[in-house]
Amino acid sequence: MKKTIIVFSLLILALVLLFQISTYSITSGNLKTEITVAIVALVFLIIGIYINKKSLHKNTDASKEIDQQKISELDITTREYEVLQAISEGLSNKEIADKLFLSESTIKTHVSNLLIKLNAKRRTQALQIAKNYQIIKLFILLDCCTYVLVL
Repeated sequence: MKKTIIVFSLLILALVLLFQISTYSITSGNLKTEITVAIVALVFLIIGIYINKKSLHKNTDASKEIDQQKISELDITTREYEVLQAISEGLSNKEIADKLFLSESTIKTHVSNLLIKLNAKRRTQALQIAKNYQIIKLFILLDCCTYVLVL
């Protein structure tokens, strides 16, 4: 986070400096307006290309795959894993029960077993532990119908 703040601060400082130099050059008569605008446009183009390469083309690691071996080491059953995935979608026990065609008390049992196996006290803590173990991919709800995968 600090690196991002420093980079953008330096970027803003460089742009302000560029504008000040171009203003001085225009007012002193040493440089024409068209050349100044072209230089500023070129700087913005280079900055845009740099930011595009840094932010949009991040390498995805193969290590982000689900670790099936860790699931078996933790002795998580298939049904418990389905419940864990439903929890990661933000569903309540009742919604999970409806989705998996089980009773709500069965879901509570599966959630309790997951909490014990993951050594967690809350559902959110269990999700974080599962994410750290790379046994689940978390989704963030953007609106009523859209999920985003968090890597």
